[in-house]
This record gives sequence, structure tokens and C-alpha cells, in this order.
Amino acid sequence: MGLYSKFVLPKIVNCVCGLKPTRKQREKVVPQATGKVLEIGIGSGLNLPFYNTEQVDHITGIDPAPEMWELNSWKGDIEVNYVQSSAEDLNLENDSFDSIVCTYTLCTIPNAQKALSEIMRVLKPSGKFIFTEHGLAPDPSVMKTQNRINPYWKRLGGGCNLNRNMEELISVNGFKFSSFDKMYIPGWKPASFNYWGVAEKIKV
Repeated sequence: MGLYSKFVLPKIVNCVCGLKPTRKQREKVVPQATGKVLEIGIGSGLNLPFYNTEQVDHITGIDPAPEMWELNSWKGDIEVNYVQSSAEDLNLENDSFDSIVCTYTLCTIPNAQKALSEIMRVLKPSGKFIFTEHGLAPDPSVMKTQNRINPYWKRLGGGCNLNRNMEELISVNGFKFSSFDKMYIPGWKPASFNYWGVAEKIKV
């Protein structure tokens, strides 16, 4: 790991992901988590202030970058267990979580389909997959910019992709939406088209 990735990038990501528009998005979805929670890409713990302490029993937070978790300053009442792990290979039991929270993380996972398969595996049959993500914009001009600059953005942004269609990605990997919204939030348009909601396992 280079010096940029280890020392500079975590602080940049923490700053950008903590801006007011993204905080408002987190505030919309994170309080819906209940019971035993798995957070995918917990980073520095930016979601932790938004959990409802009366509804959540315990949080397991996974992230492949411990230098991100080292930036956290969580002092709340919910017990949080950090695990250094990739979302594509979770060393966790099947059907073990009531809620799985994923915010601004699917854009960076190299194999997002495999990660969603793992999320499906460890989520209880009655569980909720709670998410907010940025991704592919609907406007052709913005989409063109996203596609053009994505290779460079990805290298500078720790693997972040601007142009993933999050609605399609989630829905074709075994989930159905119980609530879903998408729109631009304030910010630079190529990075500010957001998808958010709650999804459940498709019953078979």
C-alpha cells in the first residue's frame, strides 16, 4: 500500500463522506436498522451517530482498511465490533443479521455482485438491507462525464466508481425493494446522483 492510500486517502474520504448532503442521506436510512446489525464498509464510523440505540442490539462493522477505522471517535452506547474484512468474503454465519447497512460503499467494492451475494447469505430471511449509494446519473450529458472520467476517478478515489447503476445492481442480485428513491443531492452532479432505500430477500 502506498503512502497516498495509507495516510492521505483515508482523510480525504472521511472528509468528503462527512459533508452535509451525505450526512442527510445517512440520517434518512440508518435509523431503520434494528436488532443485530452488520455495517458494510464502516470506515471511520460516520453512520454510528444515526443508529437508534433503542432498536439496535449490536453492530459488527467490516472494512478492509483499518486506517479508516483508526479515525473513528465513537463514544456511544451501542457496542461496535470492528472486523477487518472484504465484503466479498465474509467470515460470518448464514442468516445471522437482522439488518445490513451499506452507505457509499458499493461504489468501491471490486466485485459488487459477489459482495451482494455475501450480504444475501448472512442476512436473515426476514432481514432488511438498508442502503444509500451514489451512482449512474439519468442525464446523458452527466452520464457521459461519469463514463469518461471514471478510470481516473477510480485510481484517485480508492476504487470508487461513478457510473454503477445501483438500482439494477441490487435488484438483479436477489433483492426486492420495500422502499426506494433516487435523485440528485447537492454537489457535483457526476458524483451526486443518489439511490437509497430498503431491500429484502426475494422469497423463493
